[in-house]
Amino acid sequence: MKRTPLYEIHQQLGGKLIEFGGWEMPVQYTSIVDEHLAVRKNAGLFDISHMGEIVVSGPAAEGFLNHALTNDVRKLAPGQGQYTLCCKETGGVIDDLYVYRLAAEYLLIVNASRIEADAAWLEKQLSLFPRSTQVTLRNVSDATAAVAIQGPRVAEFIDACFSGNATAGTAAAKPSALQKNQVSQFSFEDQPVWVSRTGYTGEDGFEVVAPAEEIAAIWRKIQAVGKTCGLKPAGLGARDTLRTEVCYPLYGHELDEHTTPIEAGLGFFVALDKGEFVGRARLADQKANGVGKKLVAFKMTDKSAPPRPHYPIWSTGPQSAKIGEVVSGTQSPSLGMGIGLGYVPPNFAKPPTALEIEIRGKRAPALVVAKPFYRKVG
Repeated sequence: MKRTPLYEIHQQLGGKLIEFGGWEMPVQYTSIVDEHLAVRKNAGLFDISHMGEIVVSGPAAEGFLNHALTNDVRKLAPGQGQYTLCCKETGGVIDDLYVYRLAAEYLLIVNASRIEADAAWLEKQLSLFPRSTQVTLRNVSDATAAVAIQGPRVAEFIDACFSGNATAGTAAAKPSALQKNQVSQFSFEDQPVWVSRTGYTGEDGFEVVAPAEEIAAIWRKIQAVGKTCGLKPAGLGARDTLRTEVCYPLYGHELDEHTTPIEAGLGFFVALDKGEFVGRARLADQKANGVGKKLVAFKMTDKSAPPRPHYPIWSTGPQSAKIGEVVSGTQSPSLGMGIGLGYVPPNFAKPPTALEIEIRGKRAPALVVAKPFYRKVG
């Protein structure tokens, strides 16, 4: 298994390490619930160095990315980012990712388990692109690392971790001046690092992308400065419960090569009006004519064990039948109930449709609800 540059720190902090996407990563340090609630109430620090970074540059970079990805990168000013996806011609998702326009180049943050697949797919698309000689792809994942600092109190201490005005990206005097989805280059111990106001938890927060050799010092600085605001290191377990509560997709669960963004309820990130792109025909057809399955959010309505991936979803009543499968499920630390996401036929997707989830051979009642499960107050 691969290890991030923060592996020894995770060991020192008593992190419980597991395999995730080919990486040895901390699933928790104290407990998932403790770390989850720290992020919701104060702040949490995550190692996201396992994720991949691909830099796309050259005079035709914008045109290439607009052909390869579903969202419209023309909307990005320097220092802005957007969520997007890359799809097969059939509409199935190869990966979901974030793309930042830094200045003359673009930074793609991709899922850890999809780094090689994404790089190979982008290389293939580039070979077919008419202006391929005007685009350069660089997979800088091995030389790059990242951390995420998430929670309502992060803005109170983030500025103490980095010095000076932004030197690239969005013009900002300090990280806390960034707006959502903005990215700037700041200095950490005289080294340039990228700081964005983005995250995967549904809370305010920041992500830092830096040279791999700098990330341990950045982690220690953030941990020391954030302690007075209740900052705690947090693992993959809390990351998963947090993202499930706000219905953010995880590749391999809500998304895969047999599922389209339209089926996953991500049509907002598919810019059908921008011109031709890979998968557009299938996605436009689904947008116009409907889909055969839809991703729904559901909550358990009675006492039961929490739903888990691959549990069968059943309709209710005398004609009850298996209609789908859970793709993500957990006991919500914020809400104190079992919650899940799953795919069902469209006629079962409207709230408050009653469902049953088969848990260890027995069916438990559930109800389709509006997304997301958890909303911040204020």
